[in-house]
Amino acid sequence: MTIAERRAAAWVRRLAATLLAALPWLLAGCAASAVSREHGAAMTPDDIETTWLGQWAAQSAAPHDGQSGFALVSSGQDAFSLRVLLSEQADQRLDIQTYLMGDGLTTRVLLARLLDAAERGVKVRLLLDDIGAVGQGRRLAALDSHPNVQVRVYNPLALGRGYLTTRVLASIPRAGRQHRRMHNKLWLADGAVALVGGRNLGDEYYSASEPRNFSDLDMMAIGPVVEPLARSYSLYWNHGLAQPIGRYHRAEEGAWRELQASLGEWVGDNGDDAYFTGLRERYADAGQGPLVGRLHWGEGVALWDPPGKPAWPGRPALARTMAGELLAEVGEPSERLVVISAYFVPGRAGTQYLRSLADAGVEVAVFTNSLEATDVPLVHGAYQARRDGLLQSVVQLHELRAEREPGSEGEISVGGSASALHIKALGIDNDRVFVGSANADPRSVWWNTEVGVLAYSESLAAELQALADLGKSSALSYRVDRTEAGQRYWQTEIGGESVRLMSEPGGFWRHLGAGVSRLVPLDSWL
Repeated sequence: MTIAERRAAAWVRRLAATLLAALPWLLAGCAASAVSREHGAAMTPDDIETTWLGQWAAQSAAPHDGQSGFALVSSGQDAFSLRVLLSEQADQRLDIQTYLMGDGLTTRVLLARLLDAAERGVKVRLLLDDIGAVGQGRRLAALDSHPNVQVRVYNPLALGRGYLTTRVLASIPRAGRQHRRMHNKLWLADGAVALVGGRNLGDEYYSASEPRNFSDLDMMAIGPVVEPLARSYSLYWNHGLAQPIGRYHRAEEGAWRELQASLGEWVGDNGDDAYFTGLRERYADAGQGPLVGRLHWGEGVALWDPPGKPAWPGRPALARTMAGELLAEVGEPSERLVVISAYFVPGRAGTQYLRSLADAGVEVAVFTNSLEATDVPLVHGAYQARRDGLLQSVVQLHELRAEREPGSEGEISVGGSASALHIKALGIDNDRVFVGSANADPRSVWWNTEVGVLAYSESLAAELQALADLGKSSALSYRVDRTEAGQRYWQTEIGGESVRLMSEPGGFWRHLGAGVSRLVPLDSWL
């Protein structure tokens, strides 16, 4: 061996030793000591009846002959305040299921309220997708150290938990399962009040980030539909894919006290933040009305994906998914279909389905993000490939703008650092509404798990339609259409004047990102 070869070999050995030494740091978060995992049960009807929320829900539903009550919550401020209120009013149980948990104004206040509830004796359970726990192990473990709080992560990995990059690298050997996530969002208070929809935990979902014009939607439910939603939570909580956070991150006994103190100090120091000042002014106004507005009454159907879906081999049969159950329950619309989805990837079959409805005389309208507003141009490219086919059948396409026209008003607003639109909802004919966590894309159908509620109510459907009509405003969105010659254009309003743009709004890199998915067939994975 030459001197150069010996030096090269020595360099390789040193590099290998360095990498081996760094591996525990790079893949921080290996499993901690064994932690017990107890089976959890939903609250019994007798338990629910003893709570204030249970009594309120029962009294409200009594005149409505077994129907459920529903309210749409489109305002981010109202959605945050409602969660605070439920945390404060709960007597026995708070069950929370979420995909992501950010760090900011609203999350810290909500965590403080959850610890306050736990101190009152309320049992708090937080079920978080493992991707949402990246970099938050210490905080979640400290929260879990409270005797009345349990935190579990879904579809977890023991490696790479400190950083998103290392978490993704650790996922590669198990990519077949690790690309599948628990996307569900569900809040349950005392088994009596439920919230479903698109909102995770994070400032953008509650209009607390800059710019404060992100759009999302919850549906609050009381009555019989809450029981199956609680059952879905129990199925996920008790599934083998849900593991205690303590198996991956350690916390000293009583670490919650330090967390509670730091959260309390932070809330005290930030009580004069413009967001909280705005909330106080909003609810001090008697004319603002009740927090959730009017309750609409009707039958409710709770729908969710089986909790074991992320571990299934290959692509499941449609009938085994929530999307398949929803299609079977809804049937074929006869008058109107409104699709509101942050990500819209109809694929070949979905495009043909929507075209057949429109060709049969059904009014079909789709609301999604514009290229300039989306946070994933790759997904938008898959939609672009189907856009002309939809327009040929007179399917209405509305793309939400990144920034609304100055001076425009309304509860539906657009823009933000992420997608402008985060709502996941359907309006079917004039009597049905679906609100949940699922986008209109293959990822929500085949790969992720989702949850939602289908409500039968003409008045609720009218309210959703009113929100959609507001979203059609040229100050908020682009109406995509084609000229008689077949050239695509984007109709909108700029400076108070109607403008027709003949090229798609969005910067160079966004167009490039969208172009990639038009060149590479990725539809079934987006």
